[in-house]
Amino acid sequence: MDLQTSPLALPFPELPPIDGVTLRVARAQYKSWDRCDLTFVELTEGTTVAGVFTQSACASSEVELGRSQVTAGSARALVVNAGNSNAFTGYRGREAVEAIMAQVSEALGCEPAQVFVSSTGVIGVPLPQDKARAGVAAALSAEPCGWLDAANAIATTDTFAKGAQASAMIGATRVDLAGIIKGSGMIAPDMATMLGYIFTDAAVAPAFLQECLNRANGGSFSCITVDGDTSTSDTVLAFATGKAGNARIENWDSPGADAFAAALADICRQLAQLVVRDGEGATKFISVRVSSAVSDESARRIGLAIANSPLVKTAIAGEDANWGRVVMAVGKAGEPADRDRLSIAFGDVWTARDGLPVEDYDETPVADHLKGQEIELAVDIGLGEGRATVWTCDLTHGYISINADYRS
Repeated sequence: MDLQTSPLALPFPELPPIDGVTLRVARAQYKSWDRCDLTFVELTEGTTVAGVFTQSACASSEVELGRSQVTAGSARALVVNAGNSNAFTGYRGREAVEAIMAQVSEALGCEPAQVFVSSTGVIGVPLPQDKARAGVAAALSAEPCGWLDAANAIATTDTFAKGAQASAMIGATRVDLAGIIKGSGMIAPDMATMLGYIFTDAAVAPAFLQECLNRANGGSFSCITVDGDTSTSDTVLAFATGKAGNARIENWDSPGADAFAAALADICRQLAQLVVRDGEGATKFISVRVSSAVSDESARRIGLAIANSPLVKTAIAGEDANWGRVVMAVGKAGEPADRDRLSIAFGDVWTARDGLPVEDYDETPVADHLKGQEIELAVDIGLGEGRATVWTCDLTHGYISINADYRS
């Protein structure tokens, strides 16, 4: 499948090295492609971990095992397989994951439960254990690589590598965060998103790291959608090596807790938006801002109803300010709304206020706005103080072309 780089792509940033994190990639050849498709990350002893996972009832064995592993809060390695999701593969899928965990744990001298595994790609095909075994062996002996190599190796239908960084001051100590993510289609996270990995040199207790990641997820990965479909493999993991030397952050009363939480939220938001920018077939990045809902959660649900609407997304693809389709999406969201209080704007121009079209509004700036790649859509519900922002992309024929040929 020959994919053109998304017109919304951003260049891969310069990410800081994270002390205690060593990256390696290898060719397991899960598909007939000429590229690395297995990523191996070795983590220093004492690394803590937190994770959020898909709520899909048909989750992969990697997700099921990860959910149980993360409760212990300790990690020594991460293995990511690209090209095969190993989901809906029964006991064979679980055996393949456990074999990888055993192989890595033996090499590192750690517990198998400290080895986290993710897989992404075609659903319903068991992960080939012989290829996985050879790929892991090659990765264990490979030379360390950089963030860009790792970001490329975890990709499937992505058209550009995705990474982000943030930092925070914990007392007099600077801590860094670096993250990579993959995702382009089957994006409607019901927890987190696709496959995303965040690494920091901060010393953070696992329970607090989990709390911060849960909070960050709520305003980032759970606020994006490309096509309304939730993956069987969605995973976001955060690893903290503790090598920065800061006083360990145990709870919200610890020095620097707020700064660290803000940095984690920032990097999660950056990574989430990168996924939308690479939405399959996307030509426009759309921010849906919902205000005056009865609650923040209600605002988020209304925003997702708008962002998931094929009619709204195709109208924006066609650069048509069809606010009637937005009204439709608000009405179907299942959240409190009042037709006669609803207001809608494209860019800075309100096209409807208090349930009525704005008389004699100038459509020229609206048309100009919709010709751009960065689209702002604002919806005022008029009922309360709740607000949320959801990010999505337009729906074009490119999405159909990519997914019609996905297995070929």
